[in-house]
Amino acid sequence: MKERIKMMIHEKKKYRLTTISCFVGIFTQAIITNLTAILFIPLMKLYGFHFVDLGILVGINFATQVSADILFSGAIDKIGFRKIVLPTCVISFVGLILFGLTPMLLPHHVFAGLVVSTILFSFSSGLLEVVLSPIIDAIPNEDKGMAMSLMHSFYAWGQVATIIITTLFIFVAGNENWQWIVFVWAIVPFTAFILFLKSEMPPNTDEKVRSKVKDMLFHPFFLFALAAILFGGATEVCMNQWASTFMNASLHIPKVMGDLLGMCGFSVMLGLGRTLYGVLGAKISLNKVLIFGSGISVLCYITVALSPFVAVNIIACVLTGLFCSLLWPGVIVLSSERFPLAGAWMFAILAAAGDIGAATGPYLTGIIAEYTGNSSVTIWLMHVFQFSKSGAALRMGILFSCLFPLATFLCQIVIVKLKKKSI
Repeated sequence: MKERIKMMIHEKKKYRLTTISCFVGIFTQAIITNLTAILFIPLMKLYGFHFVDLGILVGINFATQVSADILFSGAIDKIGFRKIVLPTCVISFVGLILFGLTPMLLPHHVFAGLVVSTILFSFSSGLLEVVLSPIIDAIPNEDKGMAMSLMHSFYAWGQVATIIITTLFIFVAGNENWQWIVFVWAIVPFTAFILFLKSEMPPNTDEKVRSKVKDMLFHPFFLFALAAILFGGATEVCMNQWASTFMNASLHIPKVMGDLLGMCGFSVMLGLGRTLYGVLGAKISLNKVLIFGSGISVLCYITVALSPFVAVNIIACVLTGLFCSLLWPGVIVLSSERFPLAGAWMFAILAAAGDIGAATGPYLTGIIAEYTGNSSVTIWLMHVFQFSKSGAALRMGILFSCLFPLATFLCQIVIVKLKKKSI
């Protein structure tokens, strides 16, 4: 027993720097995913971009991440963690630097330059998503769920830092100096590269014992896990992306305050939920947390959509971040426990499903808001609660989006039943 404890302590020390490197890596991913949206106003004012142009950049970001997830789903087990993660950090660094230099390098083709640099750093973000989870999972640990949740909490803290620091920098330094904050953020992936360069990498799952893709891909448990993370991703990103706009259009809160209360408040709760599970996870049933969290998220969405009280709207919006915090990493942990010999490809496929939900969820919310502006329900909301037309339409989109956490809730119940059958 003493020898086993000594061995576990040795393994923790051996991979301590690796774990820290993964935390910095997922922080990089948070920067890449959120930075462009925060820079919307400076880019529009300085270069004459329209909402459709900025929508294209965001769409490219998510589409490229999904492409990376799918293209490298089988490559990591063959190539190895180190040969993927080191060039990925370099690509992130180069992409961010090029993004900031574009107005100087291509003054007459700024949008084209931003598209190219967005493709670069978005592809690296997708690769980070594919490689970081299997690295953390492969590190010897008594409770992998706690380690996975703690790593994903750094994505949320990365969101918080990116939103606050970038917003305050633009406010103080002015729109014309936006490039400098991008250069500052480029230090993070460079730091990750240095850390990974010195880190010990855990071994990949041996091909001889690795689970076959064909045996897993259509397994009922895995199919419901894919659906759960898809709808979980939609639940998380939908409220996060629309929170600021909702507070501005429906609650008439100024944009800066909307960013800090909405996006930032949501991200703080997201990080808090993941950090708490990272500390207390061994004492809590993950299945119960996921069922409870998704169920309460449904109520939060409905409250945001229908409450006429501003304070209640804000509280429900922010608390959604807490209750949906484990819907993504939790499914990864459950899948890893159910298929311990799956290899890195399983994490890539799960990441792709989550990214698809994260991309399509907010888009569908916007579509519903756009096309229900003149519906009888929207008009009824306007008259009964004295909502503005745009505010009522957006509330309809958010009300529709409660289907995402509801679908996750149902998937989690099925997963629990399938888990009991396999015991």
